[in-house]
Amino acid sequence: MRVAAIDQGTNTTRLLIADVVDGRLEEVLRRTAITRLGEGVDSRRRLLPLPIARVRNVLTDYRREAERLGAERALLIATSAVRDAENGEAFLGEVEWSYGFATQLLSGDEEARMLVRGVGDVDAGTLVVDVGGGSTELVVGDRHESVDVGAVRLTERFLQADPPAEDELDACAEHVRQALPALDVVDAVGVAGTVTTLAALELGLDEYDRERVNGHRLTRAGVDAQLARLAEVPLAVRRKIPALEPERAPVIVGGAVVVHEVLKAYGLEALTVSERDILDGAALAAAELPEPVEGDAPPGAYTCC
Repeated sequence: MRVAAIDQGTNTTRLLIADVVDGRLEEVLRRTAITRLGEGVDSRRRLLPLPIARVRNVLTDYRREAERLGAERALLIATSAVRDAENGEAFLGEVEWSYGFATQLLSGDEEARMLVRGVGDVDAGTLVVDVGGGSTELVVGDRHESVDVGAVRLTERFLQADPPAEDELDACAEHVRQALPALDVVDAVGVAGTVTTLAALELGLDEYDRERVNGHRLTRAGVDAQLARLAEVPLAVRRKIPALEPERAPVIVGGAVVVHEVLKAYGLEALTVSERDILDGAALAAAELPEPVEGDAPPGAYTCC
């Protein structure tokens, strides 16, 4: 079965179209757009009109791609920003009505299960860490912790100067340290845009290469070096760094602080970078959806903005 999965995150809107065969994914198309849906949510607790408009423009393109490639099921999952927003459920109702995607607003535990499903089997004692825009998911064994430290949230709270001031970086790091729970881990797998970008920078790539990034061992020393490099230059310079997507540049420092503090807190010298993540789990879940039927507008449609 061919499916379309959309991960509506705080910072990005991502699409995966894949064939699901005997529980395995065969990728057809993968796309990412930085839409910053979570802009302002930390302080105002609402999805704002301009970020919603950015997402709608991207979803229109994604719907066309799903139809062009013959996806039989389409599932959009939403996480931190939509969970935190008072109008989040109304936003999802509008998405269902306007684009025909099934939607799921994931709780923290549901997000963890879908994340691990997407990553696949990991060894006992291995921490799976997903640094998002609004939150960071930490999963080890049957334990899951969702911590409200993400790249967008931290940037908006702490990193106002350009480039960030030393006292801002210190306050940001201290906030992350205080938020991280005690965990007993022996290794880690890191996923999502902050981690994969740091890997590409450590590798010195001229342009992003998924094949080279996947499986890379991102060292704590490498994270430290990239954090120092990124934090010492203004945004205009960060936007021009090879392999760093320009629209990720505004929040990459905040994300790098999280990765640095996670490795430090759990005594890890490195983590393994995975290109498989919650989006892959969403694609597997999409294949389990019932056949769509036309019906009435979902509750809350057209009421979010």
